[in-house]
Amino acid sequence: MEILITGGNGFLGRNLISALQERGDSVRVLALPTEDTTWLEERNVVVFRGDIRTPEALIAPMRGVEGVFHLAAMIGAWRPMQDYSAVNVTGTENVCRAALHAGIRRLVHISSAMVYDMTIGHAVTEDDFLKPLNEPYSLTKAQGDMLVQRMIREDHLPAVIVRAGTLIGPGDRLNFGRIADRVRKSKGIIIGSGKNVVPLVYVTDLVQGLILALDSKQAEGKVYNISNDQGITQSVFFTTIAQEIGVAPPRIHVPYVLLYTAAYAAERLAALSNDRILPFVTRHGVKLYGSNSRLSIDKARRELGYAPKVSVMQAVRTTCAWYLHQDAWTEENAQVRIPQAIQVK
Repeated sequence: MEILITGGNGFLGRNLISALQERGDSVRVLALPTEDTTWLEERNVVVFRGDIRTPEALIAPMRGVEGVFHLAAMIGAWRPMQDYSAVNVTGTENVCRAALHAGIRRLVHISSAMVYDMTIGHAVTEDDFLKPLNEPYSLTKAQGDMLVQRMIREDHLPAVIVRAGTLIGPGDRLNFGRIADRVRKSKGIIIGSGKNVVPLVYVTDLVQGLILALDSKQAEGKVYNISNDQGITQSVFFTTIAQEIGVAPPRIHVPYVLLYTAAYAAERLAALSNDRILPFVTRHGVKLYGSNSRLSIDKARRELGYAPKVSVMQAVRTTCAWYLHQDAWTEENAQVRIPQAIQVK
């Protein structure tokens, strides 16, 4: 199958490319003009240069494509709401309209568990209302999610929406790398009691879910949560990281409400300073690791045949091994360590 991946040069995209090529698909990637695409070119991935915010940049990459994975998103940067909206909402609409015009067979859109209210007291299902946090990433991902739903209804876009848990795996410098850095420097804290569940998903399990969403005939027009329903508490998560990298675990507990309030104040200060003063903590981060976040994956199990292959504890330990030996780590030795996670069925 001829497949286009937007945002395919990142952590998730590279893992997805490896799995698609292994099963014989031909992959092309839309990369930003300034991106280093050496890794892609070494693996014979066709690279198109462009920005999803520009509709014209999507015409050539979409030509002759059967499947599209829309991974491109703004995340992890402290930027104004309009910057997030330009990528996560307008850019998503541009990708979807280009896919419709090109007559693609299936588009898989990556959404996020952050579009939900994760404090509702039960494992969140796809039928629960979207109630994102009032901050740029969560709001714009929810708006992009709803936009794709609307285009499925009104324009008959052949799409599937995947709402992913918190991604983890070798190469994750954006989230795990930052957390491990803080733990290593004895700057880690526990939010609240630490007994809340963090909804982690190992990268190759998310890749499995994405490919199933691409291939399943009955998936068209539907939404699926993809995560691991094995729970790991925040406290166990941080303690395991500390043990694996050989440092003392975090001991300081900060009440959730206190830290959330501090994050709000830090974000307001950043806004008043025109972002010259960056927030030391964000509400997004507090909610991500401090809320009791449970995702139901029953629908994906039942309809897609999805089943996580890597336990949460194994995921954390493998990612710690990468963190300790980043310079020597390769995808090949990752595959040797967890071969069952690479073979996407």
